[in-house]
Formats: sequence, C-alpha cells, structure tokens
Amino acid sequence: MRYEEREVKGVLVVEAEVYGDGRGFFMETFRASEWEARAGGGSFVQDNHSGSGQGILRGLHYQVKFPQGKLVRAVVGEIYDVAVDLRCSSPTFGRWVGVRLSAQNRRQLWVPPGFAHGFYVLSEWAEVVYKATAYYAPEWERTIRWDDAELKIDWPLLGGAPQLSAKDAAGAAFRAAEYYD
Repeated sequence: MRYEEREVKGVLVVEAEVYGDGRGFFMETFRASEWEARAGGGSFVQDNHSGSGQGILRGLHYQVKFPQGKLVRAVVGEIYDVAVDLRCSSPTFGRWVGVRLSAQNRRQLWVPPGFAHGFYVLSEWAEVVYKATAYYAPEWERTIRWDDAELKIDWPLLGGAPQLSAKDAAGAAFRAAEYYD
C-alpha cells in the first residue's frame, strides 16, 4: 500500500495495490503490521457501514471524549470526504483536507483522532465503510456546520443545498465548537 500525507499533518490517503484479471480484482485494504509502521498504528475497535443517496451530506462529526480515528473508504459510488483539524496545539488547527473516495479509485482516507469528519455523496448512491479507533459514544458527539464561513470548505455541490439530518443542520459554528488540546 502507498501512504500519502496531506497538507494537514496526520491525514493520510491510502492506496492499495490492486491485482486484477478477467475474473475481477483483489486488494488488501488493511494490514496491522504495515499500519503500525506507516500510520503510527492505533487499534480499531468498530467497523461502520452507511448508505446514502446523491446530495446527502453527513457531518462534520467528532466526539469530545473518546475521539475516533477513522479509516474511510467508499465501496459503492463516490463521495467527497473531509477532515477538519480540531487540535488547538496543531500548526494546522482549523484547516481541512478534502478527497474524492470512490469504488473506482479504491482510495482510503485516514482521519486521525482530533479531527471532525464529514462527507458529501457525489454519485447516485454511495456506501461508505470505515474502521474506528474508539466506540461510538453519542453523548460525546458534536457537530460543526458543514458550511461554516470560517472553515470555507470547498464542497463540490451538485447544485443546491445538500440534504442534511436535523442534527447536522443544527451544527455549531467553528468558533463556538469544542476543540481538543
């Protein structure tokens, strides 16, 4: 696998080597020993799988206690995946990274603990799977507005406002959010 560090320290794009022939393809999406050597490790405790229609935006989510690192990939369709640095001590605090993940490009995005995470569905339908380093703890979950004026995330919207859950529509402004040390 190839690991490409992004402009925000700690965020990685992971690309697997794909072996294909007339029958289809095979790829290894995770190997603990390589993960430890390349990404600093961290045990995964939970796998999640979601499905969403085109124009749906999920996020920007994070947990103020039990922060989750997430290794994200799209197994059906295409998404625009975003990670926002919420670590006050980081030189890239408040900066974001956005990457297109799709079933076709087979890329994964590592969103370290200490980041908010969200994605926007570009294809007609997308299914996203991700490994998490901490269990989901809804009482500690927080949401930052997807369209926060200070963050200026350049979402590749397909026309009109995205579809949001009530929780995401009521997200906090970045300035009012809780951060990590």
